[in-house]
Amino acid sequence: MTVLPYIFVLLGAILWGTTGTAQTFLPDSAHPFIISAGRSATGGLFLLIIMVLLKKIKFRSWPWKQTLYAAICISLFQLLFFSSVRLTGVAVASVVAIGSAPVFSGLIEWIFLKMRPTKVWGFSTGLAIIGCMLLFVTKGEVSINPFGVLYSLIAGIIFALYTMTSKSMLQKEEAMSVVAMTFSLSALLLTPSYFLFDVSWLNDAGNIGIIFYLGIATTSIAYVLYGWGLRKIPASSALTLSLAEPTTAALLGVVVVGEILSTTSWMGIGLLLGSIAILTLGSKSARGQSEGVGKVSV
Repeated sequence: MTVLPYIFVLLGAILWGTTGTAQTFLPDSAHPFIISAGRSATGGLFLLIIMVLLKKIKFRSWPWKQTLYAAICISLFQLLFFSSVRLTGVAVASVVAIGSAPVFSGLIEWIFLKMRPTKVWGFSTGLAIIGCMLLFVTKGEVSINPFGVLYSLIAGIIFALYTMTSKSMLQKEEAMSVVAMTFSLSALLLTPSYFLFDVSWLNDAGNIGIIFYLGIATTSIAYVLYGWGLRKIPASSALTLSLAEPTTAALLGVVVVGEILSTTSWMGIGLLLGSIAILTLGSKSARGQSEGVGKVSV
């Protein structure tokens, strides 16, 4: 039972990892901002309708301030991340943004919440960061734009803040309701994008289908799974597990897109998988020892 929250977060991260591959099937005219706006609208409104029909959302007592904060965070994350992708490429942007998030989260928890990170978190995060660095190392072909890296670093901080804000809301509300409200509000915040960029490609049914996949699978289902797990584990641990995203993206790039990974990239994947295993099993062991001590003291 203790392992389930970690598995939920891991499954959510794996679904996130399919996003890049799905986007390769969209035309070049599909601007990243419109894609993110479509994802938020499809994923958020889909869950919102379900939650409203089930009467699971109490609008009068809903934590609106925290939801607005989370929506702003996830909107800014998408805008910064996709801007970084345009400047420095998918590989570098993904590694820097996703790889830096658990580090920032651990530091925020330590400095502001006085929650000192565990040794398991520190070791697994260290392995994961090294894995990310190795994952996309090529033979001098990667062009790193400093502004793109800066955008990704800021995106990493914002995603860490989003995770911590969501964790706070999840102590009071159901995961599906939190995701529904957050992404519906995010979709509203991103609405101006439709008036700034070309949307003619949305007239194609196939493109709409991909947007629906991105919205339902990589947003609704993925973030609900992430939310279910986040309720039971530290935000820093959840963010470290989310490093399964670039691993999934790399593997799909080889199998589906036909990309070729170097030996160092495969070593990076191995380190990422190892860090996930250490975090999951190590946290379970620590939890078991803690519960055992608690029983003895009682």
